[in-house]
Amino acid sequence: MELSLKPLGAGDLIDRATRFYRKNFWTFILIASPPVMLGTLCLVGWMFIARNLFYVGSANPEETFVYQVFVWLGGFVIWLVQLVAVLVVMGGAARNFVRHLLFGEAVTFKETYKNVRNRLPSLISVSAGLTVTMAVIGFVLFYIWLVVLFIVVAIIAGLTSFLPVVGFILSLVAGIAITLGALWLFFLIVSRFVYVPQVMLVEGQGAFAAIGRSASLAGKNVIRVGALSIFTIVATYVALMLLYLPLGFYAWTEGVNLIGFDSVDMIPAWYEISYKVIGQASLILIIPVLMIGLCLLYVDERVRSEGYDLELMAAKRLGEIPDVPEEFINPLQPALASSSNPAPQRSGELKNPSTLGLDQ
Repeated sequence: MELSLKPLGAGDLIDRATRFYRKNFWTFILIASPPVMLGTLCLVGWMFIARNLFYVGSANPEETFVYQVFVWLGGFVIWLVQLVAVLVVMGGAARNFVRHLLFGEAVTFKETYKNVRNRLPSLISVSAGLTVTMAVIGFVLFYIWLVVLFIVVAIIAGLTSFLPVVGFILSLVAGIAITLGALWLFFLIVSRFVYVPQVMLVEGQGAFAAIGRSASLAGKNVIRVGALSIFTIVATYVALMLLYLPLGFYAWTEGVNLIGFDSVDMIPAWYEISYKVIGQASLILIIPVLMIGLCLLYVDERVRSEGYDLELMAAKRLGEIPDVPEEFINPLQPALASSSNPAPQRSGELKNPSTLGLDQ
């Protein structure tokens, strides 16, 4: 494979990610499957536990409410754990992807999970911390957005009470502007952490160093991270609709009532299981796009700011940088870090932030 790297716009990023995914479709499905399948089993098991613990129905509204809260909380925790697992796998895939660019090696399930195994404890800890942090940030920003939107709409409604059509138009414009602002702020914060798994596996950094490195590398990529994330979310919902419509139609032909708060007592277990399995199946289909996109975005950021394409070309044509005695600091660094845990630095030694380095 010829190494061809150039700065990517948001559209180019999505296009290249989807094309690479299409060429390696079954490999990425296999890579994404383990965390998603485990999450599916946990969700189905939690649902069965809930159905055995609570008697739901219109005759027991309190117990039905507790049942729904129980299922929601369990699903939320399982979703967080699943997200941690996905971030861990993304780290392993990032190293495999850079080796693919560097040497033309195939992206494989075995190599990805070998990379994960080599840095598993640190990947789990940092991914869990990032997941909780992003969930808290999203929760706080959501309620700030809700409060600001309510206040602004209330003020506009009060000032334009004599012109309801104008009030509606202004409220709509203000709502869109506030929503876009909240999304921009969210992606501004999240974009500072998106490269942590890649930095750990590709550059060999520790967890805390990787967070700082990711924040410094993020630069002005808010729009591209947002575009990739929104594309993934939209694609997920499209896949869900394509899969849910046949299920809903079949349930309707079987006389299943899916409308109304009290209909939970009439929804059979097979429908709930199918609904959850379909939701997880859509994740298996979509996660690789986000995984590839973030890896491309990471490499692209380094191409833009550090001439990483030159580092990769030099490593590809000239091979390994020779070792020097321990008492010397080598000013030259290889393009891909060792797959094992990095050795501790000597006191006073600063690690070159553009280090990438290779060791089989």
